Amino acid sequence: MPTLLATLYFGFIASDVFVSESRFVVKSPDQKRSQVSSLANLIQTTGLSGGQEQTNEILGFVQSRDALKGLERDAGIRQKFAASQIDFLSRFPQPFQSNTFEDLYKYYGKMVEARLDSETGLAVIKVKAYTARDAFEINLKLLEQSEALVNRLNARAQSRGIAEAQKQVELASARAREARLALASFRNRQEVIDPAKQATGVIEISNNLIAQRAAMMAQLDQMQRLTPANPSIPALQNRISAISVQIAAQDSRVVGTSTGIASKLGGYENLLVEQEFATESLNAANAGLVQARAEAQRQQFYLERVVDPNLPDTPLLPKRLLNILTVFAAALCLYFIVWMFVVGVLEHASDD
Repeated sequence: MPTLLATLYFGFIASDVFVSESRFVVKSPDQKRSQVSSLANLIQTTGLSGGQEQTNEILGFVQSRDALKGLERDAGIRQKFAASQIDFLSRFPQPFQSNTFEDLYKYYGKMVEARLDSETGLAVIKVKAYTARDAFEINLKLLEQSEALVNRLNARAQSRGIAEAQKQVELASARAREARLALASFRNRQEVIDPAKQATGVIEISNNLIAQRAAMMAQLDQMQRLTPANPSIPALQNRISAISVQIAAQDSRVVGTSTGIASKLGGYENLLVEQEFATESLNAANAGLVQARAEAQRQQFYLERVVDPNLPDTPLLPKRLLNILTVFAAALCLYFIVWMFVVGVLEHASDD
């Protein structure tokens, strides 16, 4: 009876199932060049490397509810699987199922296969449908959705990298601006442009005055020893005293007071170091932004179709004779198991 029912179903009732297959790979420009030898660098060109992680993401998307929603919206997949010409056991909803999206998703998992071929490294999409055109259209829509997903992932990665680099530029710009304003405020508040240079100028003036005073003191000493009554001695002494006052005044401009240049030099140098560091950070952030934009343009992934979806000309499923033989073998095995069980029971019953 099971074999007879299987023969009736697979021989006269079961609908033909067409299978459309496509293959693709996700690639990206590979900028890595070999450093083995100059000759290798000379002859090597930019190759294409597969995006294994991206391929797995695409395969996961093909088997997701989002892909099914897109097919339901763009390809009318629910109507294709629920057509009246499909046999009652195969069409959606199947027995003990309802016309809900979750049951449709379970049905979709049986009709669409997405896997990675470990031998070739290609992603494979197989779509089963009850007409050749339906299988082809569903497979084509899945490829189009996958290509759109790759483009969205590229755009998201580009915008994320560029946005992060732009944020760093903005932070560095704000820091450099604050450093410049702090340095300008310090100069206005302390009434000084560059304490280091100004201190150098003051010290040079003081050194010149010290040299002049030393020469005058030598001259005074000579005059006092040779001509003690020289009327120029008082005038020379006054000049030495005046120069000493100038030297003390110049020294007080640099050190010795709370308003001296030395007391301002520490704060100025801290602000100057902060400004230089902020400027270097800004330059580095700008360079990072340029690099991020270049990387975004260079490292784009794209879906390369290796095998376009085919329009099948003959149904591959169901394998009618194989299914009938399988049912016959299973039923026969079950029959012998039950027969042996019954014979064993009868033998024990006769002994008792």
